[in-house]
Amino acid sequence: MLLQQLVNGLTLGAVYALIALGYTMVYGILEMINFAHGEIYMIGSYLCIIFIGLFTAFGLTESHLFFSLILSAMLSGITCALYGITMERIAYRPIRQAHRLSPLISALGVSIFLQNYVMLTQGSSDKVFPHILPIEAMQMGDFPITPIQFSIISASVLFMAGLHLFVQKTRLGMAMRAVAQDKIMASLCGIPINAVIAVTFIIGSTLAAVAGVMVAIYYGVTHFTIGYVAGIKAFTAAVLGGIGSIPGAMLGGILLGLTESLGAAYISSEFKDGFAFIILIFILILRPSGLLGRRAA
Repeated sequence: MLLQQLVNGLTLGAVYALIALGYTMVYGILEMINFAHGEIYMIGSYLCIIFIGLFTAFGLTESHLFFSLILSAMLSGITCALYGITMERIAYRPIRQAHRLSPLISALGVSIFLQNYVMLTQGSSDKVFPHILPIEAMQMGDFPITPIQFSIISASVLFMAGLHLFVQKTRLGMAMRAVAQDKIMASLCGIPINAVIAVTFIIGSTLAAVAGVMVAIYYGVTHFTIGYVAGIKAFTAAVLGGIGSIPGAMLGGILLGLTESLGAAYISSEFKDGFAFIILIFILILRPSGLLGRRAA
């Protein structure tokens, strides 16, 4: 029972971590909370179901199941990246120099718009993912894990490690860190600020789309309201690990998933959403900057 709950918590935490990365990247550069990020995750889950439905209608999933899933995830990521860069260009860039409340209000407006946009175009009922994947658990040592859970955890680890290496080792990643540290000095050094911010939104939106694809496959259903709850929890994970810290977002997501899973199993499933916020309160009291956040002078 305990091992199963640990696997469930790791799976859920891997999804939260991917969404939290988008929050923490945008905050690290713009010092803005993009509350519309959860809706990008929700759109990614819808797009996955739409693309898989199309491939199933053409008979591709029967003969090329793995290829169909990978292609669906790629198309969902590309589409959500376009949503992300459009959102940044229309809703955030024009008010970047305004009062700090203005981007926050704009983000809430974009969130409401996207949620209602999906409801009107896709309907208010749940959308079901086709049952095309095996659900039998396999044993990895003492851990019972399904192929879907193993794929989600593995893919999340690869994406998070790849992002960390990208930010630390590439010239564009160096530019992103420079912009996060000092925008004016980075601009004087010739770094294109707008391009770096656009790339940040593209990466964050793509990761959110991947998380949406994983959730659609794992739970087999999606709804136009899932972005709000997941976005709040991912924001909690980012703050828990240290907002602005990429490793902190990963750690916060994993801790949040484990807390929810173990709390629902051993205390009460009705209050599973509350356990994460209780942990957050204690962390903020003991370490306001988060587990891996840097203390500000």
